[in-house]
Amino acid sequence: MWPFRKRRQPVGLVVDPAYGDPQARALVDALGARDWRTARDIFVATPDPDSRAFLMEAAGTVDGVQDWIGEWVDAEPDSTLPVLVRGCHAVYWAWEARGAKRAEQTSQDQFREFARRLRIAENSLDEVVDRDPDDVTAWTWLVTSARGRQVNPDEARVRFDEVVKRHPAHLVAHEQRLQYLCPKWFGTEEQMFAFAREATAAAPDGSLMPELLAVAHVEKWLRVPVEESDAYMQSEQVCADLLAAAEKSIFHPSFRPGLGWVPRVSVFALAFELAQEFDAAARVFELLGDQVSEWPWSYVGDPVTAFTRSRDWVYENRGE
Repeated sequence: MWPFRKRRQPVGLVVDPAYGDPQARALVDALGARDWRTARDIFVATPDPDSRAFLMEAAGTVDGVQDWIGEWVDAEPDSTLPVLVRGCHAVYWAWEARGAKRAEQTSQDQFREFARRLRIAENSLDEVVDRDPDDVTAWTWLVTSARGRQVNPDEARVRFDEVVKRHPAHLVAHEQRLQYLCPKWFGTEEQMFAFAREATAAAPDGSLMPELLAVAHVEKWLRVPVEESDAYMQSEQVCADLLAAAEKSIFHPSFRPGLGWVPRVSVFALAFELAQEFDAAARVFELLGDQVSEWPWSYVGDPVTAFTRSRDWVYENRGE
């Protein structure tokens, strides 16, 4: 039993795109204030591909960037960085236009705007890789946009390969590749799980990469009939997979939270709760504290409400 008995209060919980990280917060604030010089300096000081990708995720949450990003592009025509920020942000901007509903519940106007914004994104990202073929972040967001642009499997694979030949363990690229391979997009259940298991097996101890296996199980849980979903997540095989993945990842002694860690750890929290592995789930919630991410909680409702409901239920049932 985990020795945590103090009940947490949901009052005041919010989704913080920076997850309490001062560097990410400074970037979000700078972009919100149209201060591209500060944003530039933050990105320049963060050359690591994974860290830069996590910062770009935070940048994607800032509204209004497309209204002024051209000023930065024009001010620094020899730099690919403002073009990169425009392209990556436009991917999020495009999905915002489409919305999160299924295709049959999405209007034609939404689809047209989605396509228009994705063209802006891909034109910018293509320009970056034409000028700098080794820009891992640009290739990663081309992996993401591959779904919306409905590129064929060969082209989607090429985009992913361009990332991993330069940075083999790039987490965001692997996450986006997994989404392409999900049955809800262009893959199959077999492809999705094979990819997640291969990436998990190759990951070093303490890496966040094994969360891919938790994601795969949650994605399958979302697709199975409601009357079968509990039995699936609580099956011996799924529980064993989740526990083994966590032991190699967030439960490993070498794990250290860093940029972008909250949504990845949250996947384990949601998966363990669905699997009714309450002690493991409580351990994850203690790691998260009051950090709420949009994803994966948006899969099961309003993120703050879903997070709070899940955590309360886990704490009520741990140790039983």
